[in-house]
Amino acid sequence: MMLMTTSDLPLKLIARGKVRDVYEVEGDRLLLVATDRVSAYDVVMAEPIPMKGAVLTQTSAWWFRQLGTVVHHHMISANADEIIAAVPALAPHREQIVGRAMLCVRGTVFPIECVIRGYLSGSAWREYSKSGTLAGEKLPAGLKESGKIETPIFSPATKAESGHDENITVGRMRELLGADVTAELERLTRIVYTSGRDVALANGIIIADTKFEFGRARNGEILLIDEVMTSDSSRFWPLDGYAPGKPQPSFDKQPLRDWLDVERHAGRWNGDVPPPKLPPEVVDATSKRYLEAYRRLTGLDLA
Repeated sequence: MMLMTTSDLPLKLIARGKVRDVYEVEGDRLLLVATDRVSAYDVVMAEPIPMKGAVLTQTSAWWFRQLGTVVHHHMISANADEIIAAVPALAPHREQIVGRAMLCVRGTVFPIECVIRGYLSGSAWREYSKSGTLAGEKLPAGLKESGKIETPIFSPATKAESGHDENITVGRMRELLGADVTAELERLTRIVYTSGRDVALANGIIIADTKFEFGRARNGEILLIDEVMTSDSSRFWPLDGYAPGKPQPSFDKQPLRDWLDVERHAGRWNGDVPPPKLPPEVVDATSKRYLEAYRRLTGLDLA
């Protein structure tokens, strides 16, 4: 599969994010193309990560198929031949879309990240360890870092155009979206996370936390959209060796972050653009980590 940092397709480009290029397709559809771009600390690296775009797209597609009876979603197809049959103009560009593109129903996106935490880690642990709260709301005393939360915490965040998303309270979410929509998005978030968590555990992966996005289709139906329980949107831990009370190894871009941390502490990078050039061994290790997550989760090799 070709490495790709930027797609170039004969469709109207309507957005280019840190990872995905989004195109408009006739008939209220979108084409999402996951490139091999990788970001860390809100900076996009110059070097692509082999197979990363395909891992993200096919992981989401796998989940959408698993969750079809649980929640309505936006995926039409993530199969290149089916996408070309639906959008013939893409036929000469098959190499750019194979594995990494998803044809979707278009909708209006709710401007909230629906985060749910089953284990206490990352920014949630940092806030809790300082104040015993999450997004300003009190949590039970005595919780451990990486410890399981018996009732997963719904922890919404605002979607930032740049920089980090900001955790908000459920009350603030109600002010933004209304009580009925907030209640429905929380309900769907809990259902999807619980279903996904149980499937992943059976395959040796703990989904410590994850974030979902939802949108409303033209017919008014609420849809699960974007990516679902991937290594980029979730914190994946190996079940074997799990031990609360400390940070856990994760199936994501941890090798990249670890190397960048060394560069920052050594004073060779100040965290701004341009980022340092990634050594080949860091690129390779990061790619292998993404592929291993896909293999463990789905039981399949991404050829």
